[in-house]
Amino acid sequence: MWLKQDTEWNGKRIYPLENGRAMFLGEEVQMVPPFMIDGKNSVEVFLSNMNYAQVSAAVVTQEFIDGIQNDYLMEVQTRYPDRFFVCGMADYFQPGFAKQAEELVNRGFRAIKIPAHRLILDDRRILMTTDEMMRMFHMMEQRGIIFSVDLADGDTHVGEMKEIIAECPRLKVAIGHFGMPTTPNWQEQIKLARNENVMIESGGITWLFNSEFYPFPSAIKAIREAIDIAGIEKLMWGSDYPRTITAITYRMSYDFVIKSKELSEQEKSLFLGENAQRFYGFNHLVELPYVKNMSE
Repeated sequence: MWLKQDTEWNGKRIYPLENGRAMFLGEEVQMVPPFMIDGKNSVEVFLSNMNYAQVSAAVVTQEFIDGIQNDYLMEVQTRYPDRFFVCGMADYFQPGFAKQAEELVNRGFRAIKIPAHRLILDDRRILMTTDEMMRMFHMMEQRGIIFSVDLADGDTHVGEMKEIIAECPRLKVAIGHFGMPTTPNWQEQIKLARNENVMIESGGITWLFNSEFYPFPSAIKAIREAIDIAGIEKLMWGSDYPRTITAITYRMSYDFVIKSKELSEQEKSLFLGENAQRFYGFNHLVELPYVKNMSE
């Protein structure tokens, strides 16, 4: 979520163009839906989508390709405390990020995000097991702060994650992108959720299976396989809004699960809400009525 996206990663810029497009690492792409003509991914537009899709609350993570958005996200959480749980993010490319993370926690952030796949650069790789990283994780563990992380393809980061989990067993961890299920050895990421305080969320799963498109039968197969590996209680739905809704609607990012015959009603309830409600501590979910479409 952002009001302005103007940053760089790996020496290449990301900045908005017209009609929801952006210059992304040297390539023009449809970054957000075309109705976001000003390039803003605002809380007001997201709330409109959430209300329409009857989604009570959302977890907002961060990504380096959007620029660090701590100030705006804290404003969002302050304005809508029952609708949003936001993650803070430090600049892990510069020394002193552990202090930054502690300051974010002092400001009220209850989770810290690391897009770990972005820590692999052309000329270097930043490990999540350095002394400063470990100091940050110990601080988070002691203060009950959730570690939200997106890992690189397959088992690239699994060794580092095992070390972090062993060092900080009480640290609550949410692994994004459902373990990257279109890449080899993705199951190794899911196996991390066999640890007591580790969860898997499915943000971006429709993007990963975009070539197959709705109703994403292979995504359902991946969810079924993850259940067999770690149990349904360790899995949470995610949408990866707004980039995924350049191809589908926000409602479509979850109703392919609702309509599936491969999952039980109890599994759907846990996956689509109850697990996340417990893990993130959502205590005051709003009731949102269904409003009939004009096309019905």
